[in-house]
Amino acid sequence: MAGNDKGVVCVTGGTGFLASWLIMKLLQNGYSVHTTIRDINRDISFLRNLPGASERLQIFVADLEQPDSFDAAVEGCTGVFLVAHPGAFDDKEPEEMDTKRRVNGALGILKACLNAKTVKRVVYTSSAFTVLFNDKGLDSIDESAWTDVDFVKALKPFGASYIITKTLIENTCLEFAEKNGLDFVSLIPSMITGPFICPRCPGSVYTSLAMIFGDKDQYKNLTVAPMVHVDDAASAHIFLLEYPEAKGRYICSAVEITVREMSEFLSARYPEYQIPKIDSSEGFKYYNLSSKKLLDSGFTCKNGLNEIYDEAIQCCKEKGLL
Repeated sequence: MAGNDKGVVCVTGGTGFLASWLIMKLLQNGYSVHTTIRDINRDISFLRNLPGASERLQIFVADLEQPDSFDAAVEGCTGVFLVAHPGAFDDKEPEEMDTKRRVNGALGILKACLNAKTVKRVVYTSSAFTVLFNDKGLDSIDESAWTDVDFVKALKPFGASYIITKTLIENTCLEFAEKNGLDFVSLIPSMITGPFICPRCPGSVYTSLAMIFGDKDQYKNLTVAPMVHVDDAASAHIFLLEYPEAKGRYICSAVEITVREMSEFLSARYPEYQIPKIDSSEGFKYYNLSSKKLLDSGFTCKNGLNEIYDEAIQCCKEKGLL
């Protein structure tokens, strides 16, 4: 692989669903990878056992609560993937305290990137939640849309604190990068699902498989589900690192399906499961997410609904979850 050495990049939050898959892809693509984890006592054999990891993966302990702790991981890197987002999707912590801490953590990593003097681009993992929530009644949403924080506070959807925090972090980071001359690009994926190499079933995978698992409480989160395969989301990150003209925000979404269409699709494709018949779609209405900017740049999503579900279900079977 030495002849295909693409240099050193950093992936923050390496034990997560997307981050671990991204590390695997980067190693496959000839990169050397620095990654950060919060807990040194956690079992990270699934990262250490990746092909190429013994030669080209270095693991650092760092915590967003201590932004200076990222300096060593970022040092010498030409690209940084800011994937880590601490905390769960629930709203167990006061939102203002939660948001301030996380925004400061993200800015701390950007400062480490500036101090390193080697970082040519930062790719930030945003979320469709940063564009979906406002009262403008848009039928199609592109990168010019921003979630209205006050609208979210009034609406109080599940995960409101996460939605607000992700929106404020992305906005603040874009402003900081512009002010400080840092090349910063954000990817806005829809619900990432598919197979996973991390030990636990990721929340987004569990939600997308709610009808397979028979978890009715999750159905409300599937009103209209824009989705993207984890492999395409990871590939889009690498594409944005390598694409010279990349600038600003990029939505990455491959499939949109209503909860009724999902129940029909799943019952037809996986008759071995008792899939409920759902006729209506209630709750918050999601709108069409446009990936035109990313696709016009030359990127292609390779996986559709069949691959997303076939591979997620197969993975859950292999891990004894189904």
